[in-house]
Amino acid sequence: MLYFNKTQKNKFNILIYLCCKLIVYITPIILMKQQIISSINQNLNNAIALLKEIDVDNYKNSSVGPYYSSIGSHIRHTLDFFDCIVKGLDSNDIDLTARKRDETLANDKEFAIEYIYKLQETLLTYIDVSTDYLIHVTDNMGQGKITVNYTLESILSHANSHAVHHYATIGYILDRLGVEIKIPGFGYNPTTPVSKREGI
Repeated sequence: MLYFNKTQKNKFNILIYLCCKLIVYITPIILMKQQIISSINQNLNNAIALLKEIDVDNYKNSSVGPYYSSIGSHIRHTLDFFDCIVKGLDSNDIDLTARKRDETLANDKEFAIEYIYKLQETLLTYIDVSTDYLIHVTDNMGQGKITVNYTLESILSHANSHAVHHYATIGYILDRLGVEIKIPGFGYNPTTPVSKREGI
């Protein structure tokens, strides 16, 4: 049995107190990240479901105005956003203007599916990443590049909302092409009233 003098007991009690405070502080952050990443991966599963259903010609079709962009180009653009996060996180320099624009993603749906699976695995590793610091994120909003501070959680949430926005455009393109694929909730923000949230 161990015996502590008064000074040792005080130090031990302080240590226990600090450990408890740390657990109370960290646990909600981990749970928040788990929820965010789970939501993103669920959203990415919708993209996979689409890619598995759509044929290659419709995936690459860019005949729909007014922007004449293909479904594949919207998938590529959506994944580019996530790629910028993955590339820039370790150096704390996420540059959303430095997108790869890999046209293979826009033209090869099987390649895109495998890319999404790998992205989902990478995102799961972020659950245990320390997020007690601000991340530098660079973008261009029309008047030149500007760098602002994000948390990991906020930039991931931004990427997810950005994906939903492009899913909505994909839904429009599918409609104009006369292609019917059923994915409940696709292209709708979860805050959209359920009665109006049909998906494609």
